[in-house]
Amino acid sequence: MRILLLGSGGREHALAWKIAASPLVTKLWCAPGNAGIAREAECVALDIADHGAVIDFCRSNAVDFVVVGPDAPIAAGIVDDLDAAGFKAFGPTKAAGKLESSKSFTKALCHANNIPTATYEHFADAEQAKAYIRGRGAPIVVKADGLAAGKGVVVAMTKEEALAAVDMMFGGALGEAGAEVVVEEFMEGEEASFFALCDGEHALALPTAQDHKRAFDGDNGPNTGGMGAYSPAPVMTEAMCARVMKEMIEPTLRALAAMGSPYKGVLYAGIIVTSDGPKLVEYNARFGDPECQVLMLRMMSDLVPALIACADGQLKNFSLRWFDEAALTVIMATRGYPGSYSRGSVIEGLDDAARIEGVEIFHAGTIAKDGAILANGGRVLNVCALGKTVTEAQARAYAAVERIKWPQGFYRRDIGWQAVARERE
Repeated sequence: MRILLLGSGGREHALAWKIAASPLVTKLWCAPGNAGIAREAECVALDIADHGAVIDFCRSNAVDFVVVGPDAPIAAGIVDDLDAAGFKAFGPTKAAGKLESSKSFTKALCHANNIPTATYEHFADAEQAKAYIRGRGAPIVVKADGLAAGKGVVVAMTKEEALAAVDMMFGGALGEAGAEVVVEEFMEGEEASFFALCDGEHALALPTAQDHKRAFDGDNGPNTGGMGAYSPAPVMTEAMCARVMKEMIEPTLRALAAMGSPYKGVLYAGIIVTSDGPKLVEYNARFGDPECQVLMLRMMSDLVPALIACADGQLKNFSLRWFDEAALTVIMATRGYPGSYSRGSVIEGLDDAARIEGVEIFHAGTIAKDGAILANGGRVLNVCALGKTVTEAQARAYAAVERIKWPQGFYRRDIGWQAVARERE
C-alpha cells in the first residue's frame, strides 16, 4: 500500500514509525512532516489546509490510503473532500468531527443521550456569560467553543480569573474559536485519556493513558497541549473502562449514526473519575498528543489493518495485541511555551540518548538544517521509554533526557507521578 500521513507533530512521528513498520506498506509519505519523521517517510512540502493540493498529490502518486493526524484538517472536512475524490482516509467527516470542533455540539449530544458530563451553559454574549459566572461562583471552567490548539480551556479557581477568561476569549485572543463559549461546573477527580477505534457502528477500546496538561511540576502553570503521558493509567480499571464504553462511547456512536454522520476514526474521550464515577470532560476527534506516542510503543499488532478496518466498517471482529510493558513520554519544549518562544536553537545528543534500552525519541517541532537538528516549535521532542513498570519507564525516559544537550529547552520532572506513587504503595 501507498500511504500518505498528514501532520508534523510528535503524534504523527509516532504514527509514521508504526505505519512504516507494517509489511503492507510499500511507500509512506508525510505532509509536511519534520526532521524525525524524515527517517520513516518521505516528507513532502504540501499545505494540508489546501485540500485540492492534497487530492492532486494523491492522484499523481496513486495513494491508496490517507491517515489524518491533527484536528484542524478534520474540522475543515479533509476526509469528506478525499472521499468525494475517491480516496479512502482514516478520520471522521466534518460533521462527525464536530465532537471536537464544537464544545456546545458535544454538550447538547451528551444532554440528549444521558452521557455523564459537567453541567454547563453555552453563550454567544460576553455579558450573559459573566452574569452566569457571578451567579455560580468559582471554581468554574470556561471553554472556547471552537478549536484553540489546546489553549481554549481555562480552569478558573477564582471568579475574577473566570471573568478575565471570558474577556480574553470574546476579545479575540483565540480568533474565531472564542466567538462563543461554554461555561461548566468544575469537576473533582483524577483525569485519564480513553481511546476507541470506531467504524461508524462498532468501537474497539485501546489501552488507557494519562497526560499532564500543566506546564510545570506539580501540575502548576498554564495549560499546554500536553507535557508528557504514560500508559496504562491505573485509575482506569477494567470496570471503569467498561462503564466508559457503555455510558459514553456507544451512545455517542449511536447518536451520530442516527444523525446520518457515522463516526469513523479514533475517538478520544477525556475522562475525569469523580466520586460519582467517570464523567466526560471533552471529546477529541483524533489521537491525543502525547498519548499517541505511548500507545504506539505498546502496540504489538500491525497498525495499518486497524486503520483500514475503521474506514471500511470492519471492526466488529477485529482485535489488537499489546505489550504488557508500561510506556512513558516526557515532552521537551522551548522555554517560553505555551507563551511566546524562539525558534532555531540547536539540539545535540539525540543519538546518545536513544541508545538507552527501551528508549524511542519522537520529534514534534524540529527541522534539519546543515546536518543539525533545530527546534522549530513549542513542543519539540517526545522522549519515550518502555519499562516493566511506569517507574522503570520513567527512569529510562529521564536518563535519556539527561543526555540531550539543549539549553533552550525545558521539561517537567514528574511525569507519571500518580502511577509511580501507586506502584510504591
